[in-house]
Amino acid sequence: MMPHTLLVPFDGSPLSKRALEYAVDEYDDVSLDVLHVIDPTDPGYSSVIDIDVRTEPLHGSDAWYDRAHEVEAQLFDEARELIGEIDGEVTTESTVGDPAREIVDYAEAHDIDEIVIGSHGRSETSGTLLGSVAELVVRRSPVSVSVVRGSETR
Repeated sequence: MMPHTLLVPFDGSPLSKRALEYAVDEYDDVSLDVLHVIDPTDPGYSSVIDIDVRTEPLHGSDAWYDRAHEVEAQLFDEARELIGEIDGEVTTESTVGDPAREIVDYAEAHDIDEIVIGSHGRSETSGTLLGSVAELVVRRSPVSVSVVRGSETR
């Protein structure tokens, strides 16, 4: 029997960390694909690393992309630390583009069984129950999606 293959989008946010921890804790015999999407419209390298955009390379320049990949390497190191030892394989991948679209495209192009994604749970009065990326992934995904909500919203 092949191990269950999970895709976990990871940007270093508390919610993406929670989703990764959930994937490791809840599934036995699992292989993880950890995906970081660099959004070219986000001057902060699509991560929660605290940066001052005034001192960083010009947004969209080659130096900006080089810095984005440095930040990404830090994120993958953090993800590997959170994962620890598991029986299955761990793959880290990156891509550039719209996060929701890239997550869905990755799931379609690879042998993914399920996506585990963190989301800012919204109150019912706000009209939105999921964050925008998670909502689009849930609507467009070709595979099952588990949404891990932040504890601050309960």
